[in-house]
Amino acid sequence: MGTASDRYAGWVGQIYTAERYRGRVTARTHRVGGRSFKEEVLPVESVEEYFEHFGVLEIDYTFYAPLMNTEGAPTPTFRILEAYGRHLRADDHIILKVPQAICARKIMRGGRYVPNADFLDSQLFTRCFYEPAVQLLGSRLIALIFEQEYQRREEQTPPEELAERLESFFRTIPADPRYHLELRTERYLSKPVFAVMERHGVGQVLSHWTWLPPLGRQLARAGGLFFNSSRQAIVRLMTPRGTRYEEAYARAHPFHALVEGLFQPGMIDDTLEVLEAALSQDVKVHLIINNRSGGNAPHIARMIARRFLEQGHPPRAAST
Repeated sequence: MGTASDRYAGWVGQIYTAERYRGRVTARTHRVGGRSFKEEVLPVESVEEYFEHFGVLEIDYTFYAPLMNTEGAPTPTFRILEAYGRHLRADDHIILKVPQAICARKIMRGGRYVPNADFLDSQLFTRCFYEPAVQLLGSRLIALIFEQEYQRREEQTPPEELAERLESFFRTIPADPRYHLELRTERYLSKPVFAVMERHGVGQVLSHWTWLPPLGRQLARAGGLFFNSSRQAIVRLMTPRGTRYEEAYARAHPFHALVEGLFQPGMIDDTLEVLEAALSQDVKVHLIINNRSGGNAPHIARMIARRFLEQGHPPRAAST
């Protein structure tokens, strides 16, 4: 169990020790939905204290930029990940998101979304992301998430067409059991796409997200099977169902407590249902919790851990 991103000053007193970072909290401005929000963040070294509580961390800023540019030079994203690496132990586990420049059909350019010419470019993925990621993290890198954005009905292609593109992509990138695919368009949760994922051992990311069906139904669409060849799965609790990103962010900010009306209790029931299904198939789950799913990821993690233990499962790893 872990969180999507870390270093939130709102977690001081919950995960982080106040005295350790006194005078070292920095502020940045983040624009969401036309509004500006002040985010206070801890130094990178706080990841050491993070792993005293959690077993895995999803670093998602890699979604916004590759690690190397097309000339082979390190990007600022590379340097940040490099800094993280200096504070990670050998048994700390990291999940990285693959850049949207590789897995998004459309990308923001000049204030509007345009077709992405690099969509599922296997060489770009390998040279500019995969190879440097493995170089930086080695065995501490336990999973890579390919997140494809939600597509409106008029933007969707037939699932068979997407399956063909995915087949070509996964056939030409380095074989690796750490790949997981998150499809945010329900139509693509289909047999042609699942067949490709199963053939290449790519896991289905089960995501509690705005426009997706409940977690259990997502798994049912895949026949109740977990496709990852290393018998691992990723469950991401991102936003309340039916709530847009902008609204969830605004209501959750500054991420220090649960927010009444934002947190959906049924999310925990759905999560436990998937955990039980995975255990019955001897599949290890990496459960990632986002602040936007209810206001405060550490608090939600504790709630899930307690419910899980109440169901008779003994603790086997670091807990919250």
